[in-house]
Parts: sequence; structure tokens; C-alpha cells
Amino acid sequence: MSAHKKLTVDRVFHALGDPTRRAIVEKLSEGPQSASRLVPPLKVTLTAVGQHLQVLEECGLVRTEKTGRVRTCSLQPGGLSILEQWIRDRRSLWERRLDRLGDLLSDE
Repeated sequence: MSAHKKLTVDRVFHALGDPTRRAIVEKLSEGPQSASRLVPPLKVTLTAVGQHLQVLEECGLVRTEKTGRVRTCSLQPGGLSILEQWIRDRRSLWERRLDRLGDLLSDE
């Protein structure tokens, strides 16, 4: 795995490791929201939401766009693709290992 890809996987896992950021991703899965609409259900300040959004945006999970005074946030499902690939790679590795173990055990 390249250093860049690993860094990206690490950043996405780090971003999703925070319960507030996971809640933001969940809320945005319902559709685009203004940053200010994310504040009440999260019970944090607008500044805190902005900081969480920045982390999510840096790892490609969220996109924000400012029009006038309103910052609209939307989920970028493609940002999860790096995690999907990472999980597929791990699953494939373990399935091959378990198949080899099964072959060894059936030979006895």
C-alpha cells in the first residue's frame, strides 16, 4: 500500500473515530445541510461544527460550499471508497488464509 493511500485511510479512520464527526456524516446522509442546522442536534458550537467539518472535508468525506453567509455541507460518498477498498483487501487476505488453513486441515 502506498504511503499516500495509507495516510488517507488513516485520516478517514481518524475522522470517523470521533462520535461528533460520525453524527455529522449520519446527518448529511439525509441530504445537504447548512452548518448552522447541524449545531442543535449535536449540542456543540458552530465553531466546533466548523472544525469537525474541516477534518471531514480534508479526508474527502464532506464537501462544503459557502454562498453568502451560509455554508452548505454535503456528504461525498466517494470519500468512503478508500475504506471500502481497504476492507475488501483485508477480507480477501483473510479469506485466502482461511482457505489455506481449511486445505491443510482437510489433508490430515
